Amino acid sequence: MKIAHIWADVWLFMIGIRHIRIVEQEMRKNQAYIFVSNHNSYMDIPQLLKAVRTPIKGLGKAETGNIPLFGLIYNAGVVTVKRSCPEDRAKSVAELKELLHDNISIYIAPEGTFNETTAPLSRFYDGAFRLAIETQTPIKPMLFLDAVDRLHWKNLMMITPGKLRTVYLEEVSPAGYTLEEVHLLRQKVYDLMEEKIRYYKPSWILPDA
Repeated sequence: MKIAHIWADVWLFMIGIRHIRIVEQEMRKNQAYIFVSNHNSYMDIPQLLKAVRTPIKGLGKAETGNIPLFGLIYNAGVVTVKRSCPEDRAKSVAELKELLHDNISIYIAPEGTFNETTAPLSRFYDGAFRLAIETQTPIKPMLFLDAVDRLHWKNLMMITPGKLRTVYLEEVSPAGYTLEEVHLLRQKVYDLMEEKIRYYKPSWILPDA
């Protein structure tokens, strides 16, 4: 992870991208979180490494690890999963739980795949929120406002220098929720993130989206 953090620092500097922190609620020291964010660019990975400097592992598609060079850093920073394989999904969940047990934060993009629309968010899956309830780990939502402007999901070869803002929202506790109420926790986080994305008005959303 230290190597991955250094790589993110050097690479982003070299391509003219500056990371900007917008803190609505700071992270607590020595607290493991389940970090979640919107997801519409491969820039999310280096942005995550800039945004969270404590030990962290993400959950990501195994196929992305096959991208030349980038795959080396990707595989070092994520727990990979083949979504088409139930056994592999179960193995990845067990690994994520073990990381949280060891007080290491994890990152999950609850949209599952890129939001390729002009809406603030696409639908959320239950995984991050079920894991939060099962492990009683607080959820820390973040907004990646400019990732799609720096590296659009349509073109992996077109990187645009500029700002890369991360907004740190208030943490959401899973205390009091049962697994039967996972949809309520999911909706609470979704509503918070959607409201704040609209507030900050990133480029990809339309006013009536």
